[in-house]
Amino acid sequence: MKDHYDITINGVKRSLPLCPLTDKLNIAAFVIFGDVELTKASAQGLLDKIDFEYDYLITAESKGIPLVYEMARISGRNKYFLARKAPKLYMRNILKCEVKSITTTKQQTLYLDGYDADLMRGKRIIIVDDVISTGESLHAMEQLVEQAGGITVGKMAILAEGDAYDRDDIITLEYLPLFDENGDPLPR
Repeated sequence: MKDHYDITINGVKRSLPLCPLTDKLNIAAFVIFGDVELTKASAQGLLDKIDFEYDYLITAESKGIPLVYEMARISGRNKYFLARKAPKLYMRNILKCEVKSITTTKQQTLYLDGYDADLMRGKRIIIVDDVISTGESLHAMEQLVEQAGGITVGKMAILAEGDAYDRDDIITLEYLPLFDENGDPLPR
């Protein structure tokens, strides 16, 4: 059985470990935490694909944080938004939306601080994530942007897993296949 998948993302090669999702299905684990080279390359690659105007970026806690930070830094923007997995003491007038992701075992709720929502109102927002699979996390963030009165002008992810790659409403850098129980990529 194969236990990893090799991928190149904007010129950076990595070997991703395969993890069982079910008895018959594996996914490749993609984590940018602690990988500065990959984070920088991915952020630049996504920024290079933006050919429209926007005001702010938003991501969900937590794997998207280094990516959206680096995108904001490279682009010279001083502010981005974060949809939190739990409300924090500093947050006021919180907006929330429920989401079910394939990489978590239970339904989650994403929270947006009211102060951030006020800044977002009437602004053009790009939603950013590390990997899109079912699209549930992106959809939840899109609902938060809408609740805040923002305008979603783009959706981006480093990798599109499985059928998500065929979506024309999401900008991605690379395709990430799903894998069978032997670690072989499933056909697209």
